[in-house]
Amino acid sequence: MPTYQFRWDIIPNNIDFLMSGLQMTLIISATALVFAMIGGLLLAALDMSRYLAARAIGLTIGEVIRNTPILVQLLWVYYVLPIVFNIRISSLAAILIGLSVYMAAFMSEVYRSGIQAVPKGHREAAQVLGLTPFQSFRRIVLPQAIRFTLPPLASNFVQLIKFSSLGAVISVTEITRRGMELSSSTFRPLEIFTFVAVVYFFICWPLSMAIRIWEHRLAQR
Repeated sequence: MPTYQFRWDIIPNNIDFLMSGLQMTLIISATALVFAMIGGLLLAALDMSRYLAARAIGLTIGEVIRNTPILVQLLWVYYVLPIVFNIRISSLAAILIGLSVYMAAFMSEVYRSGIQAVPKGHREAAQVLGLTPFQSFRRIVLPQAIRFTLPPLASNFVQLIKFSSLGAVISVTEITRRGMELSSSTFRPLEIFTFVAVVYFFICWPLSMAIRIWEHRLAQR
C-alpha cells in the first residue's frame, strides 16, 4: 500500500491565492452581519407589533426561515429568484441575501428576548415620567436591551463566518472555494483543506473565547 507523501509547500506557494479567498470571506461576513442586524430588528418589530396582521407576518417569516436549511435557502435565492422575478442575481449577491435573511431570523429572536428582558416596571416608570413610547424605548429600554443582546449577536457573527463557506457551492470565491479550485489543480486536498480548517479555527476560536469572557463579566455586574 503506497504511503502518502505530504507536500505542505503547496500552501506557501499559493498563499496569495488562498488569502484572496479569506478576504472575500471576511467581506461577506461583515456585510451580511450589517444587513442581518437591520433585518432582525425589523422582524423583531413585526413580532412585537400591536397589530395582529404584522405579528402574523413576522411569525410566519421567522418560522419558515428558521426551520428550513440555509443551504436550501441559498440555492433557492440563486436559482429560483431569477426565474420568479426574471432578474439576474450574481453569486455574491445570492450569498449576501441568503446569509442576511437567514441570520436576521435568528437575530430577531435575540432582539425580542433582550427587549422583553427589561423589567416591565422600568417602562411603567418611564410613562409616569411623561416620556413618549419612542423616548421610553430609546432612553430606558434600548440601553438595557443592548446589554442582553450583544453577546448573543456576537455569537451569531461567529456562526455567520462559518456559514459563509456555503458560498462555495454557488462559486463565490471565498476561501473554501479557493481551496476547492486549488485542490482540483494540485490534487492535494489533505494539505489544502487542513489549512482552510485551521484558518477558520483561528478566526472563530478567539471570537468564541472573547464572547465567553464578555458574558462572564456581564453576569458579574
